[in-house]
This record gives sequence, C-alpha cells and structure tokens, in this order.
Amino acid sequence: MGPACAQLLDELGYDPDDGVPEAEAVDVEIGEIVRARRDGVPVAVARLGSGRLVVVVDECPHDGGRISDGFVEGERLVCARHGWELEVEGGRCKRSSPACKLR
Repeated sequence: MGPACAQLLDELGYDPDDGVPEAEAVDVEIGEIVRARRDGVPVAVARLGSGRLVVVVDECPHDGGRISDGFVEGERLVCARHGWELEVEGGRCKRSSPACKLR
C-alpha cells in the first residue's frame, strides 16, 4: 500500500476503491439485500416483500455479523449467521423473533 492509500484509509476510515458502492447508487429488487456504504458507514440496502426500500447499519444486533450476508423474508431481514429475524425500525434493526431460529 502506497502513502496515498494509507492517507485515504486514515482520513476516510475505509478504502474508496474496495468495490463497495454508495447506498444511493444501488438498485435492489424485491427480496434482495446488498452491501453498500453511506457516508463511510457500512450499510445493508434491502427491498422488503412489500417493495419498501430500507437502509440499515450493516451489523446484526445479536453479535455484529453483517446483515447484508443474510436475506429478506417478507417484511423482515434474516441474519445469515444465526437466523435472527430482524424488523427495521428507524434505520436500525431490532430482533423480532421470540427465539433464535436456525436454518
């Protein structure tokens, strides 16, 4: 890594050439979830079953895994690591299932 890259990483906190798109640049279909970034923060962009577009911090409230690695099930996001079902509320995910559902 050259000095310019090191300086960008230091100032931005991420590598702008890492291939992760800005959230506003992604187009997602119903039932799709993708990894993106908004103002340097990792986010998951998803279109729920109803067609509602949501953007949430890409971190499961359970153990910090990436929500974008999971999938959409109706109006919920499901974390790939432990099957937690999450509801989007105010740009954040909250656990909605009463118990951990392993798939």
